[in-house]
Amino acid sequence: MSKRDLKKYLGELTKEQLEEQLIELYEKFAPVKTYYDFVFNPKEDKLLQEAKVKISHEYFPIKKPGARWRPKAKMRRSVAQKLIKHFIMLGVDSYVVADIMLYNIEIAQTYSSQNLIKQELFYKSIFNSFEQVINFVIANGILSDFKSRIESILNETMQQKWKNKYDFETIFDKID
Repeated sequence: MSKRDLKKYLGELTKEQLEEQLIELYEKFAPVKTYYDFVFNPKEDKLLQEAKVKISHEYFPIKKPGARWRPKAKMRRSVAQKLIKHFIMLGVDSYVVADIMLYNIEIAQTYSSQNLIKQELFYKSIFNSFEQVINFVIANGILSDFKSRIESILNETMQQKWKNKYDFETIFDKID
């Protein structure tokens, strides 16, 4: 069904029929419920804090009470990427999205400053996130608000002597 056909169909419905369909969609499909829950009660700060906790647990998992050992860090970039995509889909403020994007890189750098990481993919993945956040802040016209954090990430990359540190520098030089 095309958008035009959908508009025509919806135009033919009474207000009560339209309300019934929306309620049915809300009850049947979790993404619709999530969307409307966010639209009517945004609580972006709460969403941001929950996302930061999830991301930080990827690198610094919490030992469960009574457990003898602490779980190993999973360092999955995909967890942050799903959260970022979800935030964008909901229409969360671009400042909040940029904050979570930068936090993802910052927590990964905190982890790498304390742990030796041998996987090349980790560094490439964080570089991809760096490039993504720069493109995002430029596209949303908020680069000046986040430039100091971006520069701090670059400096940390240099200080930790990442193998791809010059790739970070090249991307940063384009915005400087």
